[in-house]
Amino acid sequence: MVRKPITIQGKAGLEARPIALLVQEANQYASKVYIETEDKKINAKSIMGMMSLQYKIGEEFTVVADGEDEQAAITGVEQFLKNQK
Repeated sequence: MVRKPITIQGKAGLEARPIALLVQEANQYASKVYIETEDKKINAKSIMGMMSLQYKIGEEFTVVADGEDEQAAITGVEQFLKNQK
C-alpha cells in the first residue's frame, strides 16, 4: 500500500469535468485507488463518490493505492492533478 498527500492546484479546484477525468485516470490501474480526507475514504474509480468531495484550491487529501501497480497509480493520479490548470 502506498500513500501520498496531495494539495489541489489549478484555477478551479476539482469540479465536474476534472473529477470525471480523474476517475478515468484511476480506472487505468489494476490497484484499488482511494482518496482519503480526515473523515472520508472515497473510491477514486467511482464517479458518484468522487463527485461528493467538492475540493477547492489549496485543500489537501491523501491518495492511497493498493495492488500490483500501486506506485504507477499514485504517480499517475499525482501527475494528473499537477497538470490541472
